Amino acid sequence: MRTVGAYEAKTKLGQLLDEVESGESITITRHGVAIATLAPAGASRKSAQAAAAGLRRFRQAHRLSGVTIRELIDEGRRR
Repeated sequence: MRTVGAYEAKTKLGQLLDEVESGESITITRHGVAIATLAPAGASRKSAQAAAAGLRRFRQAHRLSGVTIRELIDEGRRR
């Protein structure tokens, strides 16, 4: 992953978008601190799909032991 400063990103946005279009991810920094990442649009979708799959696996491994979500919500409202 390539890193560029905010000023360079502003002045060379067209070039950076061409690189992203070809599959490159670019981190934009301000004063050496990462503030944004330019990545191909499909990359964020894959990341979201991976997160959802991880949540499904977690849910299968951790059951509520006979308590329903509705009961937990109602209990929280009473407090």
